[in-house]
Amino acid sequence: MGCGVSAVPDGRRLKITGDPAHPANLGRLCSKGSALGSTVGLEDRLLHPAIGGRKTSWNDAISRIAGRFSETIARHGPDSVAFYVSGQLLTEDYYAANKLMKGFIGSGNIDTNSRLCMASAVVAHKLAFGADLVPGCYEDLDLADLVIFSGHNAAWTHPVLFRRMEAARARGQRHVVIDPRRTDTAEDADLHLALAPQTDVRLWNGLLADLIRRGAVDRAYVAAHVAGFAEVEAELAQADQSPAAVAADCGVAVADLERFFQMVAETPRTVSLFSMGANQSAQGVAKGSAILNVHLATGRIGRPGACPFSITGQPNAMGGRETGGMATTLAGHMDFDPVSRARLGRFWSAPRVAAGPGLKAVDMFDAVADGRIRAIWIMATNPVVSLPDSARVRAALEACPFVVVSDCMADTDTAAFAHIKLPALAWGEKDGTVTNSERGITRQRRLFEPPGEARADWRIVADVATAMGFGDAFGWRGSAQVFREWARLSAYENTDRMLNLGPLAGVTPEAYDALEPIQWPVTAAGGTARLFTDGRYQTPDGRARMIPVAARGPAEATSAGYPMSLNTGRVRDHWHTMTRTGLAPELCRHAPEPYVEMHPADAIALGVGEGALARVVTAQGEAIAIARLTDRQRPGSVFMPMHWTEAFAPSGRANPLVAPSVDPRSGQPEFKHTPARVRAYRETWRGFFLAREAWRAPAGLDLVWRRIPHAACQLHEFAGRGDAPERAALHKALTAKVPGDALRFEDPAAGVLREAWLEGERLGRVIFFTTSGALPPRDWLAELFAADLLTAADRMALLIGRQPGHAVETGPTVCACRGVRAARIETAIAEGCDSLDAVGEATGAGANCGSCRPEIARMLAAARGATRHAA
Repeated sequence: MGCGVSAVPDGRRLKITGDPAHPANLGRLCSKGSALGSTVGLEDRLLHPAIGGRKTSWNDAISRIAGRFSETIARHGPDSVAFYVSGQLLTEDYYAANKLMKGFIGSGNIDTNSRLCMASAVVAHKLAFGADLVPGCYEDLDLADLVIFSGHNAAWTHPVLFRRMEAARARGQRHVVIDPRRTDTAEDADLHLALAPQTDVRLWNGLLADLIRRGAVDRAYVAAHVAGFAEVEAELAQADQSPAAVAADCGVAVADLERFFQMVAETPRTVSLFSMGANQSAQGVAKGSAILNVHLATGRIGRPGACPFSITGQPNAMGGRETGGMATTLAGHMDFDPVSRARLGRFWSAPRVAAGPGLKAVDMFDAVADGRIRAIWIMATNPVVSLPDSARVRAALEACPFVVVSDCMADTDTAAFAHIKLPALAWGEKDGTVTNSERGITRQRRLFEPPGEARADWRIVADVATAMGFGDAFGWRGSAQVFREWARLSAYENTDRMLNLGPLAGVTPEAYDALEPIQWPVTAAGGTARLFTDGRYQTPDGRARMIPVAARGPAEATSAGYPMSLNTGRVRDHWHTMTRTGLAPELCRHAPEPYVEMHPADAIALGVGEGALARVVTAQGEAIAIARLTDRQRPGSVFMPMHWTEAFAPSGRANPLVAPSVDPRSGQPEFKHTPARVRAYRETWRGFFLAREAWRAPAGLDLVWRRIPHAACQLHEFAGRGDAPERAALHKALTAKVPGDALRFEDPAAGVLREAWLEGERLGRVIFFTTSGALPPRDWLAELFAADLLTAADRMALLIGRQPGHAVETGPTVCACRGVRAARIETAIAEGCDSLDAVGEATGAGANCGSCRPEIARMLAAARGATRHAA
């Protein structure tokens, strides 16, 4: 969203609040924004350059990188090197990296992790509008009378926006959710279409055909501003577009489908929010085009409360797209045509502007694997976890002759393969700009001085460029200079491109520092909220293009061997690969460990029980995760979150399972459907280990483990299928070099072992194992680590495995912002709180970002249902 954050530093601590003056969030923050203060410490930070794992100087590191890249280019050509970058970079960083690769190295081989979330929307925008232009703004979500969420769980992924729409619902705004899962967004929607995987194009084509039948097309708008309508109409005629046929193909009820068609037909102010569920598909471009076709045919674009709205997943995904961070475009929304290449060459005085597009993310790492790319620089991202078929990415980097990683964190899964690691600035230390989903440019200002030897990413790139002999073009002294150059480029010889920051090209350092949020295109009058208000698009004739798209099935069909569909995505409070959110224990409470969500009917047939471990297998690999059974999951489909890493749950990583199928035009992977099978893991023993430090299981032990951060300790959960010697080997690894005697209880017949070590008067570590019976709640043990000393009762409780006296509140956390557990909310409801606001007043839950409000609403509904049943 690009939320405005106000932060008051105190040493390395921060007091975080939302900025009430920022137009994106108006003072609200989600759980992740509220927890930023927990992520700015220096633990696990990369603070010095390293070569081969050994600390070195910046001069040596830069010289080595420049030398190896120059040598590789000289011997194998410019396409033998690559940059893989990230929406975690600021716009200035993106601009510098793109300039070096495409302007001076002369290759298109720079791509971004935005390829994994936004690439299909980008192509759909370019096909329809002539450029990657998002027409709407957040205000449209306040003004719309109907919001369609297409593959977008806004209640979890954009909760601040969802709260704005919640307020709009009070005056009558209606919500339709298109999603195979009954997400928290779908839970309270007016209509949920739980469509079969990858049938989105069929649904949207059916909607457009129905609008044509009803006479709901804006023929005047189409005649004046749109091309391609006849071709789309002809494509629709190739299939049976009756509601009954569309409903059957999509796996939804005919009555629900007809209600959806009616709602759209009667509501001029409609916003269609589409996100990862639509984009992450081998037909993602077709899905985006089908959505845009509906809006163009009905003229619902460029008007208050009416637009198609591709909502991004990273705070600077758009900043990267603007500056050419994707392999398929040049900077400033220019393509690889001769005129644009010559223009860019003149502006940069660049010796060899890339002749054509480079390799997209999946293709890029395939090229690393087969040796076409022999040197790669990865900036601020973790592709070993985030890319599909990620075991192949791991193997590719392991074999690559030269890998550079610049990151703020020292030990990511990707950094393990780096020959050279470079310390970059983190949030709170960076100084520059980001562009959010509504084209809003926001200044990100430094709160802390750079720690250790960490440097800004743009400066690291400039240093390497200088060492490669391009210093005259990279002599910036600060981020303000980089921004001014980027703004000048956006306006350079610009007669028809809507992306234009021209009036900002002359900002002084003082004006840059004071820059207020502004939406591009920037004019002398200020920013621009909505595009296409005059019906003119960035195409040669000024008309938008409707694109014929045909419905087709997933890239890979399920089969007898893999009869289920695996869908991957996010949880509410984590984001990407936990390198930052894993530092905030409060963000680890709602979904503390990897899980696989499946329908109870499927689980019964497979012998999988609630809370037991389940094995998920695809053609690419397998993972083991806790089973969660819910009818909110579509039968035949399973869902796994993608966040966990080697450091947190090596057996629970989802992306090694994902097939590397991609959209042929956008290169975006199909994360939402991989054929899979599931079976019970059937562990024979379980246990857990609490300690103040994080721990990783040594190689060679056949077990499943995962780490869950707590405020004063780290909880490690274990399970295995082996016998006593395996547990003994694990016990030996856990207790190696632990000083002092342990409090110990053992019952060999029951396979029970409980041990605790003290560090002075404080608890140092705890081990519980069992082969039968239940393990005690972990929360009360985690609370003991915060105590300055243990009482006699505490010590006895450690031995008997049960908390003494007044029970510490346990159970799942519902509200991460305020740390409110389910039990406290249930108590408040039982004591008479009968509304969301009443629960918020009594407990604080749901009163901040609101992402937990759908869950609280379910608890209220369940309590009302129980009361009616009792009566």
